[in-house]
Amino acid sequence: MLLNTLLMKLHFLLLVFICLLSHFNAISQTWQLVWQDEFTNGIGPDWVFETGNGGNGWGNKELQYYQSKNATVENGELIITARIDSVGGFNYTSTRMKTQGRKSWKYGKVEARIAMPRFQGIWPAFWMLGDNISSVGWPACGEIDIMEHINTENLNHGTIHWKKNSQHASNGDTTSTNVTDYHVYAIEWTPATIKWLVDGVPFHEANIANGVNDTEEFHNNFFILLNMAVGGNWPGFSIDKTAFPAKMKVDYVRVYQQKN
Repeated sequence: MLLNTLLMKLHFLLLVFICLLSHFNAISQTWQLVWQDEFTNGIGPDWVFETGNGGNGWGNKELQYYQSKNATVENGELIITARIDSVGGFNYTSTRMKTQGRKSWKYGKVEARIAMPRFQGIWPAFWMLGDNISSVGWPACGEIDIMEHINTENLNHGTIHWKKNSQHASNGDTTSTNVTDYHVYAIEWTPATIKWLVDGVPFHEANIANGVNDTEEFHNNFFILLNMAVGGNWPGFSIDKTAFPAKMKVDYVRVYQQKN
């Protein structure tokens, strides 16, 4: 009787183990790494750097002048540093970098491990824009904000922007996050949905199946951007100058796509 009980327990544990193993194998087989920048030996060749203020502060009345020299690599991490520095008629400098014209993707899991500053007036972002922005403009190109953070909030904003009935439309949510610590910010983008995750935990999902609600934009290729703005329409124009220089630290950026 005791032997039978032990055998039944062992059989049950074996079944549980097999189920867990199958689950983890399924997860590992779902996404295949197709591109990465680990910043181990500097900044990879697929990044392009923006220069200047973009005209009206990149459409947001941002206060910084972007330049490549504010992006460095230290201990295998990309460091984007915002500084108080007078360049080109502006009082702050920072970096905005993108893979436009070099790498873009349609669907996939896009993630980065990031730690960032938290103070009044700062606006770091990890996001994507449609490849066709030069021909159709914004928001018709579509925008996927994987991570945005402003000011002193301990919040991560995940949002999509697009053109609906000739007007700007958006869909997003926030999740509480201690932004000064490292976290993995990600989207899982399929033909049906865009899902936002922090450290593997989902917090929002948008339906894009069959271009519902004019979301056709999100069935095209998108490129990646990393930047840290100072001030602007969203964070406002009250800047804590004692917090500079401010560093946005990026451990890696990775792109996966589904097998088959």
